[in-house]
Amino acid sequence: MPLNRRTFLERSAAAGAGVAIAGATALPAGAAEQSHGHGHSPKRYSFTVMGTTDLHGNVFNWDYFTDKEFDDKTHNDVGLAKISTLVEKIRKEKGRRNTLLIDAGDTIQGTQLSYYYAKVDPITAKRGPVHPMAQAMNAIGYDAAALGNHEFNYGIPVLRKFEEQCDFPLLGANALDAKTLRPAFRPYSMHRLRTPCGRDVKVAVLGLTNPGIAIWDKANVQGKMTFPGLEEQAAKWVPKLRSLGADVVIVSAHSGSSGTSSYGDQLPYIENAAGLVAEQVPGIDAILVGHAHTEIAEYFVANKETGKKVVLSEPLKWGQRLTLFDFDLVWEKGRWTVEKVGAQVLNSNTADEDPKITGLLGDEHKKVVAYVNQVIGTSTTAMTTADAPWKDEPIIDLINHVQAETVKAALAGGQYAALPVLSQASCFSRTAAIPAGQVTIRDAAGLYVFENTLEARLLTGGQLKDYLEFSARYYVQTPAGGPVDTSKLTNADNTPDYNYDAVSGLTYEIDVARPAGSRIVNLSFDGKPIDAAAQFVLAVNNYRASGGGNFPHVAKSQQLWANSEEIRNTIINWVKAKGTVDPAQFATVGWKLTRDGTPVF
Repeated sequence: MPLNRRTFLERSAAAGAGVAIAGATALPAGAAEQSHGHGHSPKRYSFTVMGTTDLHGNVFNWDYFTDKEFDDKTHNDVGLAKISTLVEKIRKEKGRRNTLLIDAGDTIQGTQLSYYYAKVDPITAKRGPVHPMAQAMNAIGYDAAALGNHEFNYGIPVLRKFEEQCDFPLLGANALDAKTLRPAFRPYSMHRLRTPCGRDVKVAVLGLTNPGIAIWDKANVQGKMTFPGLEEQAAKWVPKLRSLGADVVIVSAHSGSSGTSSYGDQLPYIENAAGLVAEQVPGIDAILVGHAHTEIAEYFVANKETGKKVVLSEPLKWGQRLTLFDFDLVWEKGRWTVEKVGAQVLNSNTADEDPKITGLLGDEHKKVVAYVNQVIGTSTTAMTTADAPWKDEPIIDLINHVQAETVKAALAGGQYAALPVLSQASCFSRTAAIPAGQVTIRDAAGLYVFENTLEARLLTGGQLKDYLEFSARYYVQTPAGGPVDTSKLTNADNTPDYNYDAVSGLTYEIDVARPAGSRIVNLSFDGKPIDAAAQFVLAVNNYRASGGGNFPHVAKSQQLWANSEEIRNTIINWVKAKGTVDPAQFATVGWKLTRDGTPVF
């Protein structure tokens, strides 16, 4: 329910006092209590704020799609069970009451564990379960968490239930009620740390979420909530927090630091605005950065107005890192002042899983493992995504075939039934696979690791060519003649795999010897050069359709159909219905990479 300002501030003050009212009875590491008389050093106090972000449903160091312990090429580990061990280590070193633990969002989406308790055994059911992420974060003792954009993927009722189950506040100063424009969630929390030097230290945590929610989860939030820019709302709230007596102001921002956006001109706000907040809004001491899934141990940004340096840190993703902000305060002129603040990250692969957390959620983990290992069909041959970033592979054709078939069925008998249906798909994971023989839920789900839903959009042949040219920026320009190193061929300008689309239903070549923007060659439909004015239906995921990745035309195109079923589930149900997956029935080579007309592979 929206709150008026007076009610909100009263609740926040009370809740903030309750979050960390009990203070330290012993000096924290590095702190010294000294008399403030003539010839003596001033009183000092040190404390540490720990931070995680983009946990994405990871409790265990487990990959539900491969059904084994998580591992990657740099041997990262994941999960809150590992984070818990690191947190307890720091609390023991610093003194528990000289620490806070916060998160920067994207908590309840991303693994089959989180999916199961949103969709299969939902927390919103009557007498439903407590979400595993709430159980784990409560047990670890989080003090506050910002909202991430993926918090809204399952709809507001699931998010509200999760919020209710958490023992800590979910913060979002720029998540506003669409009608009243008042905060729909707590904007901030206030925490008191008791010092051995007299006056308590008041630490304010301001939560900011991503404006892209209005696009990416339009179906869930339109008319209910609005999401203005981070800089605007930080400029509104930081002075209020200082006026409420905050000695230290920390921003937990589900927003990267790069100053860029992936949704183009669809919204007048910056997606990755954490650095801009530090630069433009005076009065901030530190920013816990999220959303971008990058590792930033310590990064300083000078505020333009004051010249003061603000420290930013982003602890990668999935519980792979834990940020530590170490604050040194000094008592001057009747108040606490931040004398120094620095940041570092700890790697969770140095820690064992905390048995307190693995024991707490062992039953939930077993249920989900059993669920994802259910057999739903068979495959006549093995398929993998290992080469999918540079070859038209049957496993990606499977996604496109299911999507196109679904859209054709939805449009049957209607105004657009006669139009050709094309489909786009990306390689979300280079390790996804469909084995020969039995196919399980986890096999099928591993093809589509995001909770995207399906839409049908109306595009022309000319617009599709623009779309494909934009997608082809993914490849590094590679001159003809020499060998091709696939490890250096893709992800040009840091374009992620999920922002490269292969489109089925057309045939085309991508000439990687040419500069980006002029690479699509021999674009044809039904064996003939494509008609720029001809109309086509594109089966497209809601992320792309709403501007994600900033692909041209699609976000402004006419929507012909949409549903709320995750594409992942559509694939699972298709396999169940067919019983057998046979690439001979859907696999084609519609596109290939070339250099000056010669195929690369």
